[in-house]
Amino acid sequence: MTTTATDSHATEHGLSTAGYVRIALILAAITGLEVSTYYVDFGWLFMPALMIMMVIKFVMVVSYFMHLKFDNKLFSWLFYTGLILAVGVYCAALATFKFFG
Repeated sequence: MTTTATDSHATEHGLSTAGYVRIALILAAITGLEVSTYYVDFGWLFMPALMIMMVIKFVMVVSYFMHLKFDNKLFSWLFYTGLILAVGVYCAALATFKFFG
């Protein structure tokens, strides 16, 4: 019995091609929701909604497409620490422009 490249990839990284397609469709749906925030008045929920969707997309891309979910946990810690620092710096920058006021 021979293994194909797809079988070997799914065994090594844990997701089949269908799994990657599902993740891509979820990311496309979240992107559609992000774009819709421009056309729908969310009021004060505008920025928190965008930030939450941004974090969800970051985690999904890093976890699945960069295979971080299947790597050493140290790499996950480094990526998520960077995410927390980036969100903190972004919020601080917005606060200096009185965006939240």
